[in-house]
Amino acid sequence: MTQQKRNTVETLLGKGVSQHEIHRKTGIDRKTIRKIARRVGVCEANSPMATGSGDGGVQIPPPRPPAATDARSACEPHRGWIEAQIRLGRNATAIYQDLVDQHGFTSRYNSVKRFCRSLKKTEPAQFDRLEFLPGEEAQVDYGEGALTLHNGRYRRPRLFVMTLRYSRRSFRKVVWTSSTETWSRLHEEAFRYFGGAVRYIVLDNLKEGVIKPDIFEPELNRVYAEMLRHYSAVADAARVRDPNRKGTVESAIQHTQATALKGRRFESIEAQNDYLSRWETNWAAKRIHGRAKRQVEEMFQEERPQLQALPVAPFLYFTESRRTVQDDTTVQVDGAWYAARPAGIGTQVLVRCYAHEIEIRDLQSLALIRRHGRIAKGAVELPEAERVFNPSRQTRTLLARAHEIGPQTAAVCQRLFDSQGREAHRRLWGIVGLAKRYPAWILEQACAQVATQALPSYKMIRTLADQCLTKMAERLDPRQADLALDVPTLTQEHELIRGMADYVAFFTRASSQTDAPVGESPPAAGRQAGGEMLPRPQTPPSVKDATGRQGCAAPGCVRP
Repeated sequence: MTQQKRNTVETLLGKGVSQHEIHRKTGIDRKTIRKIARRVGVCEANSPMATGSGDGGVQIPPPRPPAATDARSACEPHRGWIEAQIRLGRNATAIYQDLVDQHGFTSRYNSVKRFCRSLKKTEPAQFDRLEFLPGEEAQVDYGEGALTLHNGRYRRPRLFVMTLRYSRRSFRKVVWTSSTETWSRLHEEAFRYFGGAVRYIVLDNLKEGVIKPDIFEPELNRVYAEMLRHYSAVADAARVRDPNRKGTVESAIQHTQATALKGRRFESIEAQNDYLSRWETNWAAKRIHGRAKRQVEEMFQEERPQLQALPVAPFLYFTESRRTVQDDTTVQVDGAWYAARPAGIGTQVLVRCYAHEIEIRDLQSLALIRRHGRIAKGAVELPEAERVFNPSRQTRTLLARAHEIGPQTAAVCQRLFDSQGREAHRRLWGIVGLAKRYPAWILEQACAQVATQALPSYKMIRTLADQCLTKMAERLDPRQADLALDVPTLTQEHELIRGMADYVAFFTRASSQTDAPVGESPPAAGRQAGGEMLPRPQTPPSVKDATGRQGCAAPGCVRP
């Protein structure tokens, strides 16, 4: 600072100009102005320095009285209403407008704004310090990796991180795209990297793992859930908008992005994965844990023996889809058909497709119904006994039944099938069905007679069988020729059947009931106790009245 500026400041201070005004006019720093004022014995009027009344000192005015602590805001009478509006998410402007319109509020908007701000001040949420046993829990999530060359341009791949909750040891890998299978395979790689599996996996509600988030019963992706079950692990999906539940992996992702990948570019995704692996071993694993004050690698060596052993057999990945059982009791998968019984026709089933086989399961209980090996496109995996309709199988059945009747019948049926093919199935059904009506030897004779015909038919064989049966009956008893076809006949005479005279009398008596006087019951028609017939009632003569209508001339008869 030059001497000229120092003299200027001293002159202005001597004239009583404030330090703020000197700073505004000269641009000199206020700290410098304050030092000069102390040296020359000049203080600001509101300065805490005590100055006397003499020697050019400036008299310090007394400080302002403190604000009254019992002062109430103009909004206090409306506190309850304002709190309700804040819970509804309304801002101070809307609340002020409604106070003026509905409650006659006379104060200014700033009062409402300050009052709302004071009500919104809440204490920060308290979180419990979570402690976990070695091998108990791991947290997983996705982040963004460093820029990597892909198809001629730099892009950011997805960064997968699994962090052991106890030791903070992490597995890191970047991938271009993600799917349910990719997400599950990354878990498997992490388990193999650690040398074992944890008991619980805490994850976010991303679609690769959680289909439908729910605070009580989240619906997990079935492939992901089956993979975890294969490793004896259980998924614990965090609640929506609850990042603190998986804060360990969140911190691991941020640490990776800010320390290992910040400002770096890679020419391939393999190069980035190699770098992350070396960085984890050389730096991340050797760091001192901030809260435990121990090395991460040291804690991991304690945790590693507590991890669950890995299964010997690998997990078999599959895809799932719903299928409807078709009319032939099969389901179509990738252009091939597989038997689905005992699932009913028209019902929906769950089909799991593996690399070399498929499984048909119940849609609700997931119970296994059928398991088949994969077949070529266009093929059908359906046992012969389960085919609802098969022309070849039907033909074999008909010819076998014809052989059971006899050689002549079998020859005729074979001849019909050879000449007409599947068109002859109905005729064959009719011919073999005649065995229910005629003895086999009669059908054999009938088929022997039509053997010389150019094209035998069902009607021809049935007619010949009827004739043969009739001739046989006539030889035995000509009077029983009508019974040749074994057709039951009705008889008119039997000890339990009344005679025709009884029925005539009965109907005659019933027809005369309408002509009986009111209150009188006509005598019952039929036989008496001794078995004699009642006399037939005499029908009263009828006459015509003056109007020409028919009436009854008997005494006591009332014309309707």
